[in-house]
Amino acid sequence: MSTAALSAAPTDPPVKSLSTWQFWGRMLVLPYLLVFAVFVLYPVGYGLWLARHPESYVKLFDDPIFFRTAVNTIVFLVVAINLKMVVAMVLSGFFVQARWWIKVLSVIFILPWALPSIPTILSVRFMLNPEWGVINSLIFRMTALDGPNWLNDPTLALGFSMLMHVWKSLPFWTLILIAGRLAIPTEQYEAAAVDGASNWQKFRFITWPSMRQLYLTSTILSMIWTLGDFNSVYLLTGGGPADLTHVLATLGIRYLRLDQVDLAMASIVVALPLVLPLVYFMMKRLSK
Repeated sequence: MSTAALSAAPTDPPVKSLSTWQFWGRMLVLPYLLVFAVFVLYPVGYGLWLARHPESYVKLFDDPIFFRTAVNTIVFLVVAINLKMVVAMVLSGFFVQARWWIKVLSVIFILPWALPSIPTILSVRFMLNPEWGVINSLIFRMTALDGPNWLNDPTLALGFSMLMHVWKSLPFWTLILIAGRLAIPTEQYEAAAVDGASNWQKFRFITWPSMRQLYLTSTILSMIWTLGDFNSVYLLTGGGPADLTHVLATLGIRYLRLDQVDLAMASIVVALPLVLPLVYFMMKRLSK
């Protein structure tokens, strides 16, 4: 072979060794990867492995409580989340006003979200007690009538659970929307005021177009979080009466208490068709 042919032959690129910074950078990442594998990948994988048997889903779908739970979950998502986000949008317009007493009121308003769920929700449960609860005592104090058992009616119990969810998480989403309103240039509102625009026209043509993406993204994220929220139902009603107010997040706890781990995991897996599309749409919106 000629010298020219040898010189034209491809040669392997030189192997680059890791620098000291690259080596220690990768070493320092390994503990985080280990924590992620132990506390995230392993629990999720083990749960999916427990729910791998088809007969678990057959028993789950044959349970009449599951169908009622699926309906409760859909009602909870549609009613509670939309009510919460609409009220948060209205309150965000109220709390952006620069008045000292509104600032004081905002501190009080954020307390339900800042305080732990157990004492706050349990206190409402005690208030709804039919015998010595403060609500019945105030309403029926002047009469000899006994107050209603508010949490003994499935519709009322689920309604109160949704109200507890709205009351508990409303301050957080109001703060998110307040931040969105504050990002809108005030010059747009000043120009609209000069043109004689009403408050509704300012909201329609300035506020909503500027906050639409934030509002929709917050709604999707709220739906994902609400699917995993069991405090509002479990602490207030415990799924009662007669297991008629369960949502998917609390149904798994019911099966765990009955030592039916496979059904508990299956009740979580069946929620994935609701969660995964929401995660996909949220990430797609954030990528824009």
